[in-house]
Amino acid sequence: MFKKIDMHVHTIMKKGIMRMGTNTTFATPEELSLMYDRLGIEKGVILPEINFECASHMQSNEDAYRIVQKFPDLFYWFCNIDPRMGNNDIHMNLTPVIESYKQLGAKGVGEVCANLPFDDPFMENLFYHCEKTQMPVLFHIGPKVGGCYGIVDDLGLPRLEKMLNKYPGLQFIGHSQPFWAEIGVLDQNQRNGYPTGKVVPGRLVELFDRYPNLSGDLSAGSGFNAVSRDPEFGYSFIEKYQDRLYFGTDICAPENDMELSFWLDDAVKSNHISQTAYEKVSRVNALKLLEG
Repeated sequence: MFKKIDMHVHTIMKKGIMRMGTNTTFATPEELSLMYDRLGIEKGVILPEINFECASHMQSNEDAYRIVQKFPDLFYWFCNIDPRMGNNDIHMNLTPVIESYKQLGAKGVGEVCANLPFDDPFMENLFYHCEKTQMPVLFHIGPKVGGCYGIVDDLGLPRLEKMLNKYPGLQFIGHSQPFWAEIGVLDQNQRNGYPTGKVVPGRLVELFDRYPNLSGDLSAGSGFNAVSRDPEFGYSFIEKYQDRLYFGTDICAPENDMELSFWLDDAVKSNHISQTAYEKVSRVNALKLLEG
């Protein structure tokens, strides 16, 4: 079996308090190992949850690093940087912080979930230092400021586009419902959910066409829904952007059931996507980012 690389996973060394808004806890590395065997995954990328908006069980970068040291054959890791850290100063020099984690093996920054507008000065400062240190950013878009988590944008993703323009040397890796819902034409009421039916190419397709520094994290229900709701469109999207898409799961709890792995396997077996596209999305793109 062609083993995949999971670009988006969360795990903790020991069971803690319940995940925010759920009756489940994060999966442990041992539990993930069993799930990965079933899903055909070789290794995953741990994304620490340091942003207070998105976690009742906070995880430090150091904790993620320790997990990788204990399970080097199972995980890579990103560090996560809250743009308000330090002195809560929009001019905070984040480069030494990011570089210190990079030297410990962090391969990028994320999952960034700070509940601030994309073009907020704090976010711009973070993007500046990530570009400077050549660390890709994996982000979660939220629908609004307050009452949720994720970087905030409006319908049509104008603030994201502003940042793609301003930081052309920074790889942005997008994720979440308000990101992937924009793959098709939609209205305000659909952007934080899982639209159904045929896809009329939307704003996200325009951004992929226009900005080579935009990539997509296909994890969770949002990424899976984007490519599976209209399979013919999904197959063509994967083929066209095969160099900028990453397989992921966003497994949080042992109870999660992730379908994308099997969907991709079926797509290549039935010749709906090419073997080359399948391998790039499943593994090759991730290894290029993670191992050069």
